[in-house]
Amino acid sequence: MDIVKTLTDPTNIAAFLAAGACFATVMTLAQPMLNGNKLDSRLKEVAKKREELRKKSRADLARGGLQHKGANQFAKGLVDKFDLQKALADETLSEKLIRAGLRGQAAQTMFYFYRAALPIGFAVAALAYVFIFGGHHQFQMKLAIVVGAVALGFYAPGLYLKNLAETRRSKIMEAFPDSLDMLLICVESGMSVEMGLQRVGQEIAPASVELAEEFALTTAELSYLPERRMAYENLARRTDHPGVKAVAMALTQAEKYGTPVGQALRVMAKENRDMRLAEAEKKAASLPPKLTVPMIVFFLPVLFAVIIGPAIIQVSAMMNGQ
Repeated sequence: MDIVKTLTDPTNIAAFLAAGACFATVMTLAQPMLNGNKLDSRLKEVAKKREELRKKSRADLARGGLQHKGANQFAKGLVDKFDLQKALADETLSEKLIRAGLRGQAAQTMFYFYRAALPIGFAVAALAYVFIFGGHHQFQMKLAIVVGAVALGFYAPGLYLKNLAETRRSKIMEAFPDSLDMLLICVESGMSVEMGLQRVGQEIAPASVELAEEFALTTAELSYLPERRMAYENLARRTDHPGVKAVAMALTQAEKYGTPVGQALRVMAKENRDMRLAEAEKKAASLPPKLTVPMIVFFLPVLFAVIIGPAIIQVSAMMNGQ
């Protein structure tokens, strides 16, 4: 009875309500500070992880994991001594080197060295040929040989760089549609784009080292660039392919307007597969014209010999018999 009387006492009820209100007020005021501490700690962990990823990526790049060695000290000394970077300046060289998979100052140094050294070497070889084996040539022909050798030596590094970039781009695009399918699976399973790119880069490395390298670099750029859009644009600029540019634009638009990334990746994967199939069909359609000359040169003479040979033998036998 005393307990019931105590619980039903209006004074006690008012005291309980006041205590509950005070407790709720204190918790309401303290909750943001508690959450803030947890949030700060989590943000610190994320920043620490991003910094570790950044350092690791930079270390990989500095180690020469981009399939080229450092510049030769002799070549570097000549380039610095004659200031070839200004004498042979090329504004698009950095872009060409990046597309070829060569990054860093060492690649530029070696390019300028070869652009200056090859014309001299080719000119010396042409002069040696002209003086030793070109005695029957006229002066104009000798001059044309030397000038042609110098021009070939000057443009040879650029042609080699262009061919290297095209070869690298074709290797990347062979595995790019499959990598988009894997990235789609990663994103739809709950991974972020960074984690998905990192995972896909590890899985696609045995099939395409070049594409795995690009994904690793994009992952690093997503972790420290001020805008994610810049990382996607850099990926498209390095590969220089319409399919990658479309994917980069789709990812940028998806993050900007909040549209589902998985849907954009699914559409882009289908378009890139169709693009790869169209490229294969284009190569297949170009085979008949390319095979025409080899067939005429190598196949038809043998065919004529097989068809006409017995008749010639019979005619020769008949004439000898007469």
